[in-house]
Amino acid sequence: MEKTLVLIKPDAMQRGFAGEILARLEKRGLRIVAMKLIQISDELARQHYSEHEGKPFYAGLIDYITSSPVVAVIFEGTNAVLAVRATVGSTNPVEATVGSIRGDLGLEMGRNLVHASDSVESGIRESSIFFEENEIHAWTRSIDTWVFE
Repeated sequence: MEKTLVLIKPDAMQRGFAGEILARLEKRGLRIVAMKLIQISDELARQHYSEHEGKPFYAGLIDYITSSPVVAVIFEGTNAVLAVRATVGSTNPVEATVGSIRGDLGLEMGRNLVHASDSVESGIRESSIFFEENEIHAWTRSIDTWVFE
């Protein structure tokens, strides 16, 4: 089973969408294996967004992600990365499919509600930034036999 990181970003938190975002991903069949509410520090933000360092939007990105608490979640499931990204929708909300989180709730790319890892490798790397190994829980839900083959 794949694991992937999701961050419910400051704009989603300020707009009261944390519960809806979590519910949509759980309804898809994904299982939460780690979750916490955190205030991202500048240091943590710089580590997470290191690949964007030097780009014109980098400073604004750091200011934005540190402006409010976020919910950090690791979801697990079959093809979790693709399932999360399809449920979240395109990075630019106006290009996102209606029915996706960003397509239904977002308007601007700089306020796109959710971060979702873009690959299995990114999910592993990003998860290790936000969670210690002992914070990730292996468990089985009673419905898993109805979700996973």
